[in-house]
Amino acid sequence: QVQLVQSGGGLVQAGGSLRLSCQVSGLLFSRYNMGWFRQTSGKEREALATERWGGRDTVYSNIAKGRFTISRDNVVNTVYLQMHNLQPQDTATYFCAAKWDGTLARYNDQHDYDYWGQGTQVTVSS
Repeated sequence: QVQLVQSGGGLVQAGGSLRLSCQVSGLLFSRYNMGWFRQTSGKEREALATERWGGRDTVYSNIAKGRFTISRDNVVNTVYLQMHNLQPQDTATYFCAAKWDGTLARYNDQHDYDYWGQGTQVTVSS
C-alpha cells in the first residue's frame, strides 16, 4: 500500500518560513520523481517544484523560484519543501506527489503523477 504522509503545515506570519515534509512508503522511493503542488479553493493545483528521482535535476515554477527549495532524502524516503518569505497569497493546501521515473518535461502536469499526499494547509497571515 502506497502512502505519502505529509506534515509541517500551519499558520505563519508574512515573511516567515515553513518546511513541509512528505514521507513515502510502499514504493521504490529512489526511482520516483517527487513534486510539490498547491491548491486554493476553486482553482486547479499549481506546480511548485519537482526533483527527479536521481536527485540531480530539479525544476521550479515561477511561483517557487527564489523562495522555495525542494530536497529529498532517499534514506528516510522523504521529500521536503522549504519555503521562505511566505506571503498571504501563498495560503493554500500543499500536496506532495510521486511520479515513476521519467523526465521533468511534464513536471507541472498534475495528471502525470501517480500518487498524492493527503494535503497540508499553509496559512500566511498579514
